[in-house]
Amino acid sequence: MSEILDRPTLVLNRHWQPVGVTPVARAVVMLWNDVARAVTPEDFATHTWPEWVRLVPEPGAPCVRASRVRVRVPEVVCLRAYDRVPGCRVTFSRRNVARRDRHTCQYCGAQPGWDALTIDHVVPRAHGGPTNWTNCVAACARCNARKDDRTPEQAGMRLRARPTRPEWRPLFAVNGARVSNWSCFL
Repeated sequence: MSEILDRPTLVLNRHWQPVGVTPVARAVVMLWNDVARAVTPEDFATHTWPEWVRLVPEPGAPCVRASRVRVRVPEVVCLRAYDRVPGCRVTFSRRNVARRDRHTCQYCGAQPGWDALTIDHVVPRAHGGPTNWTNCVAACARCNARKDDRTPEQAGMRLRARPTRPEWRPLFAVNGARVSNWSCFL
């Protein structure tokens, strides 16, 4: 039962734009409290809690069981009042620079692991280089130390890829799980 309650449910704002993912347990509470409506992806119909409880789950389909009723697991819910859209910029951080660079040193191509990656300023801060997406890359500790306070040209090193600001792509999934019925909403 707990694994069903932990399954992901896609959350849409009132304009039917994806804003996040929540566990089934929270989605059911949102329906009960009339904060959201359940959406049937097949026909895009919305359902209040009383309507949703009356829908009979298909044989073999996941459901939440109570003492007197079986309730369909909502795969998609639509919020009634929330109309915001999530931010559309990727936050600059060490973790996100490593993700952008696929956890690979941008000088030698090594993949030493998350803990051993450092952030290197292409134009060193000592030379006025900013800390931003277009001046920072992931580097292994060895290459970062070898480059020191120099530009790649001065150090005789070559970047594998020019650093850029990554595009924001919302990943509406929890621990890699993604429900196939979400495709028409993403």
